[in-house]
Amino acid sequence: MAMTELEYGDLLDVAALKADCEAVARAHAGHLLDIRAGLLPILKKASADGREVAKAKLFADGSGINCAQRISWIQDQLISVIFDLLVRHVYRDKADMVAVSAVGGYGRGTLAPGSDIDLLFLTPPKLTADMHKAVEFMLYLLWDIGFKVGHATRTVDECMRLSKGDMTIRTAILETRFVCGQEDLVTELQRRFDQEVTNNTAPEFIAAKLGERDERHRKAGDSRYLVEPNVKEGKGGLRDLQTLFWIAKYKYHVRDAGDLVRLGVLSRQEWRLFQKADDFLWAVRCHMHYLTGKPEERLYFDIQPEIARNLGYQPRPGLSAVERFMKHYFLVAKDVGDLTRIFCAELEEQQAKAAPGLTGVIGRFANRPRKIPGTPEFIEDRGRIALADPEVFKRDPVSIMRLFHVADLNGLEFHPDALKAVTRSLALIDHDFRENEEANRLFLAVLTSRRDPGQILRRMNESGVLGRFVPEFGKIVSMMQFNMYHHYTVDEHLIRTVEVLAEIEKGKAEEIHPLAAKLLPGIEDRQSLYVAVLLHDVAKGRQEDHSIAGAKVARKLCPRFGLNPKQTELVVWLIEQHLLMSMVAQTRDLHDRKTITDFADKVQSLDRLKMLLVLTVCDIRAVGPGVWNGWKGQLLRTLYYETELLLSGGFSEVSRKERAKHAAEQLGKALGNWSQKDQKTYTKLHYEPYLLSVELEDQIRHAHFIRESDKAGKALATMVRTHSFHAITEITVLSPDHPRLLSIIAGACAAAGANIADAQIFTTSDGRALDTILINREFPIDEDEMRRAATIGKMIEDVLSGHKRLPEVIATRSKGKKKNKTFPVQPDVTISNALSNKFTVVEVECLDRIGLLAEITAVLSDLSLDIHSARITTFGEKVIDTFYVTDLVGQKITNENRQASIVTQLKGVMAEQGDELRDRMPSGIIAQAVQRSVPAQKKAKV
Repeated sequence: MAMTELEYGDLLDVAALKADCEAVARAHAGHLLDIRAGLLPILKKASADGREVAKAKLFADGSGINCAQRISWIQDQLISVIFDLLVRHVYRDKADMVAVSAVGGYGRGTLAPGSDIDLLFLTPPKLTADMHKAVEFMLYLLWDIGFKVGHATRTVDECMRLSKGDMTIRTAILETRFVCGQEDLVTELQRRFDQEVTNNTAPEFIAAKLGERDERHRKAGDSRYLVEPNVKEGKGGLRDLQTLFWIAKYKYHVRDAGDLVRLGVLSRQEWRLFQKADDFLWAVRCHMHYLTGKPEERLYFDIQPEIARNLGYQPRPGLSAVERFMKHYFLVAKDVGDLTRIFCAELEEQQAKAAPGLTGVIGRFANRPRKIPGTPEFIEDRGRIALADPEVFKRDPVSIMRLFHVADLNGLEFHPDALKAVTRSLALIDHDFRENEEANRLFLAVLTSRRDPGQILRRMNESGVLGRFVPEFGKIVSMMQFNMYHHYTVDEHLIRTVEVLAEIEKGKAEEIHPLAAKLLPGIEDRQSLYVAVLLHDVAKGRQEDHSIAGAKVARKLCPRFGLNPKQTELVVWLIEQHLLMSMVAQTRDLHDRKTITDFADKVQSLDRLKMLLVLTVCDIRAVGPGVWNGWKGQLLRTLYYETELLLSGGFSEVSRKERAKHAAEQLGKALGNWSQKDQKTYTKLHYEPYLLSVELEDQIRHAHFIRESDKAGKALATMVRTHSFHAITEITVLSPDHPRLLSIIAGACAAAGANIADAQIFTTSDGRALDTILINREFPIDEDEMRRAATIGKMIEDVLSGHKRLPEVIATRSKGKKKNKTFPVQPDVTISNALSNKFTVVEVECLDRIGLLAEITAVLSDLSLDIHSARITTFGEKVIDTFYVTDLVGQKITNENRQASIVTQLKGVMAEQGDELRDRMPSGIIAQAVQRSVPAQKKAKV
């Protein structure tokens, strides 16, 4: 929207500013430093006041482009006033022959509140001393005011010479705009630039700009659906629009991008879309700069809620205000991405030049379009599928779906004209189209393709076809989930999940997912699996649980897609239970038989188990980079193998006592080269839970470790090892038993910066604790990780021996860490006696923070609870900690009053009332080891 002089008037009183500055110049005539000192507060106040008015107007009218133009206008006036003052009162020797021009974003007449000011000082061929001094004075004054100024001082000839050899300089000069001084120089620069630089070099410039765009996207995270997007540099952001403007100006010699409609490059509707996107993105960017007080370009989680409030978003059922704002953001980014892609592809077509990385074209086979065997509707044009004639979709709307199917079959990219025709024909995808048997058959063929289904689905989504054909999918397009766990919007996550499944099926992920890769070829019903993978999160953003609501959606869609009743029921079950295996594997004790039997009761068949495992793997992998790790893979494999054994009837019916006796005998045999006395001593150290849950290989390692510690006279010792494939590092601690042992170990790990994933706690028959702590691996190289593990082990020993005080080391670690108050995670405590036959299961869910696990375990100890095992799971900012506990005599916690007390105490810790608890932690436990008063047969822990 063009602005009027009236709108600028209340930003700055230019006449009064000039008068104030001239008064300073006259009062300090001849004293440059005094003039500068006198001007500084006047100009600073004028700038600050003007920007505050611009900010108020932004909140009033919501227009981002208006705000950016207002700030640019304020900047123009400040620079003009300074320049006018210099040439009239300070440097009179031809200093007025210099032209001050704006380049870059400022050259377009737009500035965000924190943007740099890019200036080009154009001088005549002969530069006088006063010209040089005037430029220098202006720069120092602008810097003093607080602006970041990028600048260059050149003649027109120098600009011509440099722009021919440097694409960055060429782009800057392309957007040169006169601000003040000798206007003829700027006019000459623009004229010569058009004649000497841009003529016949458009293909070179376009290719360079698109190459820069691809590299920029790669650095910013090559997806427009990242949930913390870079508004300026990211995919679908402002820089993509600016790239379009640059190319338009360069190729068509237009000064206003609106002229692209007159030239027929964009339709009027597409241009309006660009204007809306430009205005929205500028509004977001200006609000970000004002809110943070700095040129922040990434839309971080902690500022998203405030920006949403500033832009006036309100919550709706199933979606918070911030989620509605971010959905709008991603829809705008999608519009920008689609339109710039089509625009740039058309330019590439016109220039008949392959622009690097533009559309990822596989190959170009011939300059002349060729027929595609088996389809008269489409032709191949240099590796792209195109329409044989413009009326194809009108004659047969199902051809829209056929276009994607044929492109997949022949490995073709999409011609820009074909995509434009698809976008303009979306109204043809109506109820009859959605119910059409052939359209559904083609869609299912694309989804289950053995080539690249994810890429074709992404094209369908970007063109709007997927959301029109599956309206339930359309509802989650560009929807974000406001948490740190999910890295992408829901639609992008679903498409990436399909991509992971296709990758595993092609045998490209055997190293990462050996079990899934092994099972997938044996899954006969590929269709059901692919449909479940695509739809598993399709009901996100509703008030109802998305798994249950998604199952209802699947029950309606599957018959339409052509699935039979048995397949439909399978897809419904997979979607309803798609979180089950992940949650059981990550939050339950897999050594507890009840965990496996309960899980097997829900799964019921090996076919379901196999498909649920593959779906779970794909789902976690597609959440975002760094979410999947070897430890999660190991937990899933353990759960799979244990359940497979039970479902196939292979679970042992031998009593626990007999199995424990056999395990002890096996350990004795493995230690056969020891003396009989040592064999007897070290095999009798362990109770049933240890013998039944710990692998024989680990029992042997532990026996050697304990014996060596005893020989060395160590009351306290640690042993470390690491598993690169499992992405886990194991620390074994031998220590005198103590009620708060796990709490102190957890605190020491937190102080050392280690995240605990799992803990197994055992008591030996001579009253010692043998605890195995599994921490998430940090370094890829074993040697580096072992050094880190040794440091953590040393920290544990120092804290346990009293050489370091736990409250102090945790406080040191927490110092300077900002508390995460961005995400509303409602603290929750669940106590269950149904999840285990032997233990009470306490599950805690809350916002994660340093030292949390130490505080929770300290409370459990204070409540006279024995922790037998712990499973620690982090989902972004949220943590779910599960503890298998008994009372001090090895019994479950059944008293309701006691359960209520546990819940109350734990909620107090989660509400960060744990400072007192932390302060009461003992300095060490070696000198004051406290033995638990537990009968021998109950002392063992799992």
